[in-house]
Order: sequence, then structure tokens, then C-alpha cells
Amino acid sequence: MRGHLPAGDDGVMDQEPALYTIRINGHLGATLLSAFPVMAARADGAHTVLTGPLDRSALYGVLAEVEALGLDLLEVRQLTPGCEPPESGGALPP
Repeated sequence: MRGHLPAGDDGVMDQEPALYTIRINGHLGATLLSAFPVMAARADGAHTVLTGPLDRSALYGVLAEVEALGLDLLEVRQLTPGCEPPESGGALPP
């Protein structure tokens, strides 16, 4: 897995949601995508890229769901403010 996860729990409440991209190996169908309702999905070659605003709790929830579903997590990346997610690949069907 590439990318950096936020620092560990420091005992404070979640910060404002930040925009994250999560790259998963393979193409996810509608049933698997329903596990990530706050994330927009798009195909990127042989991968699926999920993008959406997540606070720390939601991020760890999504990562736990990825693991529970047995998906191959490739990358987690927090996008900086004003940064648009890369637009390679086509959109996945709803």
C-alpha cells in the first residue's frame, strides 16, 4: 500500500472531512460499490479509484470495509485543498 495515513488517534474529535482517493485493484461491481456510498468511483485501467470527503473515523471505516471484503488496497492518498483528483480512466456505471 502506498500513501500516508493520518497520524494516530490523539484523543481529539475528528477534524473536518478531507478529500481522499483510495485505489483498489480490480473493477468493483455495483454490489461492492454499495459498501462505499459516500465515495465516487471510477475505473482507472485495471483499478477502481474511490474519491470522496472523509473524516478520520470515516476513513478508517472505509479501510476496514475494504479489508473485510477482501479487496486488494493499493493506495490511500489525501488530496490537498484545491487539488482535483486525477481524471484518467472512465467513470464506472452507477
